[in-house]
Amino acid sequence: MIAFLGQGRMGTPMARRLVEAGHDVRTWRRGSGVTAAAAVDGADLVITMLSDPAAVREVMTAALPGLRAGTTVVEMSTIGPEAVRGLRALLPAGVGLVDAPVLGSVGPAASGTLTVLAGGDVSGCREVLSVFGAVKELGPLGAGAAMKIAVMSALVPAQVLLAETFAYGEAHGVDRDALVGVLADTPLGVPAERLRTPSEQTRYSLAHAAKDLELAAWEGASMSAAARARLQEARAAGLGERDLTAVVDHVAGAGSGERARRAVPLNLPTVPATNGMYSHAVRAGDTLYISGQAAFDEQGNIVGEGSMAAQAEHVFQVMARILADQGATFDDVAFIRTYLTDMEDRREYGEVRRKYITGTPPASTTVEVSRLFMPGLLLEVDVIVALPPRRAG
Repeated sequence: MIAFLGQGRMGTPMARRLVEAGHDVRTWRRGSGVTAAAAVDGADLVITMLSDPAAVREVMTAALPGLRAGTTVVEMSTIGPEAVRGLRALLPAGVGLVDAPVLGSVGPAASGTLTVLAGGDVSGCREVLSVFGAVKELGPLGAGAAMKIAVMSALVPAQVLLAETFAYGEAHGVDRDALVGVLADTPLGVPAERLRTPSEQTRYSLAHAAKDLELAAWEGASMSAAARARLQEARAAGLGERDLTAVVDHVAGAGSGERARRAVPLNLPTVPATNGMYSHAVRAGDTLYISGQAAFDEQGNIVGEGSMAAQAEHVFQVMARILADQGATFDDVAFIRTYLTDMEDRREYGEVRRKYITGTPPASTTVEVSRLFMPGLLLEVDVIVALPPRRAG
């Protein structure tokens, strides 16, 4: 039996491919009411297709009680080689691990024509991986993740470069169609054609492209850094869920002198929705203000009722997803404020907090309150974050 963890634009058609190929598949998604541990219980193969390194670690940590010796985990998200090594350290020794991120978007996922970049021993899952497309065996564990980031380090900046090329042309009276026609005879012809008219359908989201370049960051990578800054700006402007090709319109607007909104509200689809009276976070320049986070799920039910440890764990996992969306970690937190309904719970809360905030702690305030906005909530946490600067090189 195969347990497939994660749905979304890529996960849903990939899981469907497995079913159509005759495999016994159990799918899991966040908010389904089924725990990750229950989803993987009895599975021979566990496939993960999730949004980022924080989500993979969170879900696989929750799945640990259901894993058994002899199971192989196939990590197909784009998380980078460092996160793959961290996942290997997290998993029990008797559980195998293969990293196998893919090249391709929604269409190839549905048709089974993705390119699978595999690292590690794929002998036990090669047949399953071939359902998704051509399998390239690249070497030891982590090789697939490294290859994916290396490829995206070329492909994504090329599209940002073309967006800037279009903006320059338009500012100087160059017709876009004519420009694409000239570029057609160069190695940039194919991506130029793709960007000629930004896609209304999200095939590869701008937010995921920004995340991929954030994973690829290394000292001296000036072109990737510049492209990353462009995409971070576009994401902060609310274009994260649009297709990457939306960067064309964003760059054109910036070039025209269009004033960017100074305070940009952020609402993530991977975080339980707000009640409409506030946003998950607001970015103002290089400062991120994360609203008070409490332990409730997508249906508005309290998570871990009566348990400070469970509620605190949920709150910090949610904040980790918000931070990751903006290319930040808990190391970037400048100030943290905690509201507790009972100060006697501060030790249990502190044990969870120290798992996420390590090293020199940020500025902090902890206060006791008589109650929070929902009966049964034991804490609420808000933070201020100094974001990595949007460097151009």
